[in-house]
Amino acid sequence: MGIDDFRLARFLPYRLAVLSERISRRLSTIYGAEAGLSVAEWRVMVHLARCHEVSVREIHECVNLDKSRVSRAVTRLETVGLVQKTGSLTDQRLLSISLTEDGWSLLDRILPPAVAYEKRLLAALSDADCAALDEIMEKLHRVMDDDPEARPRSTLDLPGAAE
Repeated sequence: MGIDDFRLARFLPYRLAVLSERISRRLSTIYGAEAGLSVAEWRVMVHLARCHEVSVREIHECVNLDKSRVSRAVTRLETVGLVQKTGSLTDQRLLSISLTEDGWSLLDRILPPAVAYEKRLLAALSDADCAALDEIMEKLHRVMDDDPEARPRSTLDLPGAAE
């Protein structure tokens, strides 16, 4: 295949990235309007809700964002009182980050419309389509899991991981 035969609009990595970005941007209008959160801040908060108390490094490994974006998001969230930093009980060199009461309260307000948006997207698919999509996504993840040069998948996102 030469460059003349290459069609970006049919290139799977491009198609997945465009769809992901479109969905993320649309979803950000929900939590952005309510709370002025960025995509990175949203991901950090949702991850903290999932894990309760973690380090910036652990958040970085789980939310698929650069360390600098995670650090900036945590700093801003701390400034507005949605997260707090404390010394780690297991490693005094690390800071643990957790949601504050205001952070939990904000998530209680913005998660229902976010979940409703997800349901709207999934309503376009049949039950069989949803099952096939899950299977296809897992197959693609396994290809990436086997690639030594790919960023590892969070153990929290592995099939069967307890949440």
